[in-house]
Amino acid sequence: MNLSLSAHIGFRYWRARKANAFASFITFFSVSGILLGVAALIIVSSVMNGLEGQLKQRILGAVPQLTVTSEQALVDWQAASQPSLQMSDVVNITPSIGTQAMLQAPKSLSAAQIYGIYPEFEPQNTNTSNDFSALEAGKYRIILGYELARRLDLTVGEKVRVLSGDGVVYSPLGPVPSQRKFTVAGVFETGSQVDAGLAYVHFEDAQRLMRQSSGNIHQLRYYLSDPFKAASLKSAIEQSYQHQGLQVSITDWRDSYGHLFAAVKMEKNMMSLMLSLIIAVAAFNIVSALVMMVTDKTTDVAVLKTQGLTTGTVMGIFMIQGSLNAILGLIAGLIIGIFVTLNLNGILSVLGVSVLGAGTSLPVEIGINQISGIIVGTLVITFLATVYPALRAANVQPATALRYE
Repeated sequence: MNLSLSAHIGFRYWRARKANAFASFITFFSVSGILLGVAALIIVSSVMNGLEGQLKQRILGAVPQLTVTSEQALVDWQAASQPSLQMSDVVNITPSIGTQAMLQAPKSLSAAQIYGIYPEFEPQNTNTSNDFSALEAGKYRIILGYELARRLDLTVGEKVRVLSGDGVVYSPLGPVPSQRKFTVAGVFETGSQVDAGLAYVHFEDAQRLMRQSSGNIHQLRYYLSDPFKAASLKSAIEQSYQHQGLQVSITDWRDSYGHLFAAVKMEKNMMSLMLSLIIAVAAFNIVSALVMMVTDKTTDVAVLKTQGLTTGTVMGIFMIQGSLNAILGLIAGLIIGIFVTLNLNGILSVLGVSVLGAGTSLPVEIGINQISGIIVGTLVITFLATVYPALRAANVQPATALRYE
């Protein structure tokens, strides 16, 4: 196969004005289809990446990303956790305790997950609007999620009764849950569903609420550089404790919120699949346009074959011609897609469109790997679309084609 000759002739055919106006019309729509498909894929995938990243930051910044629970109390939890803290993906480790509880306000009642923490060991959480330093041992203070506080109609300084299922005592009248009154010391907001069912108290206050021995630490909360790496870290973290003779069980955020991120991932994949169909339809248009071109150039192909062009060289002519259309649409789609993505919020503002509500901008995150996948996928689909017309051109019989010339 003479690739340079195929490229030269294929480029001339592509550049020349076609005698078949209908073929030119179909070619225009195939290029436009690839352009729109590539641009739409980049814009939608970037927005979905941004939403997923924001969801990961907001939700997984407020809930335990990975939790290690030991049956026996950790006498020196800092020494026990030091080997796993040296792992590159582990950012911080803090003592933690959790319980499911009912919060009773004067006007309302709501369930919540309560975490007991040591404020001095907690990293600064940029997603919350309140500092954990308001929590002090023995003061029985609580920090509520914004939506939870709204449902309970509570503000800072008001009292709320907390009833825990842990620490139940049995009386002649039946089981009695452990309960204490807490003072609302603050409200945090992450802008996610976490706000409706999460609260923080001091570690020692949580132990008293749950009727546990003060100072005994059985659970550690891990903060990771990337929460999505939690599953891959489980084995190494478990081994680091086993080497110290400690038997631990490990859970991660997927047990509570995995379904949410799985739904987001499935939605992103389905959107990408649907938009990829635009490119597939454009590839079918390339097939139609090339078949018409082969029919139009049958005599030319016959003459070229009589002059010694091989089957591979003839195929190359039409495959290159079809690929040029795909490359043109791909480059234009990349430019438009990236430009619109980078200026999406400004464009929506000019159009007066508010997707997430007034004053809220769409999170956008361009993924280099996804763009690379779009480029490779588009080139593969369109390249395969050129194979059949090219084979049809290569099978032209010069004697038959030139019989009546």
